[in-house]
Amino acid sequence: MAGINSGAAEGAAEAGDGLRRDIGFTGSAFLSFNGVIGASIFALPASLYADFGAFSPWLFPLFGLLVLVVAIPFAKVAGHFSESGGPVAYGAVFGPLASFQLGWIYYVARTTALAANANVFVTYVAAFAPWLKDGLPRALAIVALVALLTFANIVGVKRAIRLLDALTILKATPLLLMALWGLTTAGAFEMPTALPALGEVEVAALLVLYAFVGFENSVVPAGETADPKRTIPRALLATIVATAGLYFIVQLAYVSVMAPGEGGDAPLVEFGRTVAGPLGAAILTAAALFSLGGNLSGNMTATPRATYALARDGLLPGWFGRISPRFSTPANSILFLGVLAAVLAISSSFVWLAVASTLARLVVYSSSIAALPRLRRRAGEPMRAGVWALVAAAIAVCLWAALQSQWASWLTLLALVAGGSVLFALARRQAASSSAATVSSIQPPPSKRSPS
Repeated sequence: MAGINSGAAEGAAEAGDGLRRDIGFTGSAFLSFNGVIGASIFALPASLYADFGAFSPWLFPLFGLLVLVVAIPFAKVAGHFSESGGPVAYGAVFGPLASFQLGWIYYVARTTALAANANVFVTYVAAFAPWLKDGLPRALAIVALVALLTFANIVGVKRAIRLLDALTILKATPLLLMALWGLTTAGAFEMPTALPALGEVEVAALLVLYAFVGFENSVVPAGETADPKRTIPRALLATIVATAGLYFIVQLAYVSVMAPGEGGDAPLVEFGRTVAGPLGAAILTAAALFSLGGNLSGNMTATPRATYALARDGLLPGWFGRISPRFSTPANSILFLGVLAAVLAISSSFVWLAVASTLARLVVYSSSIAALPRLRRRAGEPMRAGVWALVAAAIAVCLWAALQSQWASWLTLLALVAGGSVLFALARRQAASSSAATVSSIQPPPSKRSPS
C-alpha cells in the first residue's frame, strides 16, 4: 500500500528501540486525515445550516485558516523530532513534569475522542440493527469494535496502516462524489447576503474546531515514520487544506439541496436519500461507518505511542513501554488504551467527550507551540519577527477557542490532570527506587582493614 514503505532496509530503519519505520508520506497523511475526519462532518451540516444558513459552508475555510495558524508552527515543532511521542517529546523542552502533563493531556484528548466516535459508530450500525441501540447489546458492540481495532494494531503497524489506507478511500470517495452529485442536481447554490455576528460564531467555535482537531495524529508515531522531520510537516499541512476543501463542498451541497430543519440525527444520510433515494442513503451510511472506522483506526494507531513514550522517558511505569518481541509494537500501551476507551464509550455521551477532547487538545497545541523558540535556539536557527508573530497568533487562537468552554469542561480537564499527576508521582518513585537499588548493587563492599 502507498502508506507503507517497501524494502527491508527502509523497514529496518529504527531508533534502536525495536520500532520499525514502516509509515511513509501517504500513511502519515492518512493518519492526520483520519484523525480529523470522523463523526463531525456527518453530524454538523444540519445544525450549522439552521444556525448560519447560506454562510455555513464558509465556516469551514474560515476555521481552516485559523487551524492553519496553529498547525504551521506546530508542524515546525514536529520537524525538530524523529522519535515517537509527539507532545511528550515537545514538552521535554520544559522539563519532565511538563513533558508528562503534555503527553497525558494529549492522551486524554485522544482517548475521549476515540470513545466519542465509538459511540457514534454503534449508533449508525443500530440504524441497520435496532437491537444494538441500548443496554447490553450496545455495550457488547462497543467492546467488539474496540477489541478488533486493538488486535489489528497489536499485530503490527504495517497492517494497521493498510487498514487505514482502505478505510480512507472507502470514506472519502463516496462522500465527495455524493456532494458533487448534489451540487449538480441542485444547479445553483445560495450565496450568503450577510455575515453572522461574532458572538454567534463563537458559540459554534468548539464544535467547528472539533471537525478539524486530530491533525496531530501523524506526529505521535514519528519513531515509526520514514524521514519524519520532512514527512510529517508536509503531510500535516496538506491534510488540513484538503479537509477544509472537502468540508466546504459537502456543506455547500447540503445547503443547496436540503431545507433548514431537515436531516434529523443523521443529516448526511437524509441528504443522500434526497439526492439519490434509498441507494444514496445507504451509500452515505456506509461512508459514515468507514469514516468513523478510519478515525478510530488512526486514533488507535497513534495514541498508544504517547503512553509508550512517557514510559520510555521514565514518566510512566515501565509496563507501558514494553515492545512486543513478535510484532515490534507497544502492545501493552495499545491494550491499555483499548480497555480505557471501551469503558469511556460505554459510560459517557458523545457531546461531553467531544468538548473534553477539543479543550484538551487546545492546551496541547498551545503548549507545544510555545516550545518552538527554545527548539530553534538549540538548533542554531534564528527566531525572526515573523516566527515570533506566528507563535503568538497560534497561541492566541488556542486561548480564544479554549475560553469558549464552560467551567465544567475545565474542571473535568483539571481532574484528569490531577489523576495523571498521581501516575507521574508513582513512576518517579519507581524510578528513584530502581536507581537506588542499582547504585547499591554496584558499590563495592566496605574494606576490612585490620585494627592498627
